[in-house]
Amino acid sequence: MPPAAASAIFNVAALSSIMFQPTLDQVRRALRIVSGFTLLLVGVIMLVTPGPGWITIFLGLSLLAAEFVWARRLMNRIKREGGRIKEAVLGVESNEESKSPARAQQNAKGPS
Repeated sequence: MPPAAASAIFNVAALSSIMFQPTLDQVRRALRIVSGFTLLLVGVIMLVTPGPGWITIFLGLSLLAAEFVWARRLMNRIKREGGRIKEAVLGVESNEESKSPARAQQNAKGPS
């Protein structure tokens, strides 16, 4: 076999093996997805067993929110509902409501 042909075959073989190696970003993405779903599953299990279930679910969703839109939307909904529940139970205003223009006008007029 001539040296040029052997060199060409070696170059093609070397390039094809490089093309199939996962990049560092792909490995990080895969680890983020696997660990996010794992935390989500463990959090759901901890809802019925002793442990910080909601915190673990929130951590899993925060990892998944970097990759999936549905996880970001669900995490934002949990934040919004949590603030609403906190306000109903404790009677404390959330930051979003205190910054709203209608609330600012009420505060500027003073107590009635």
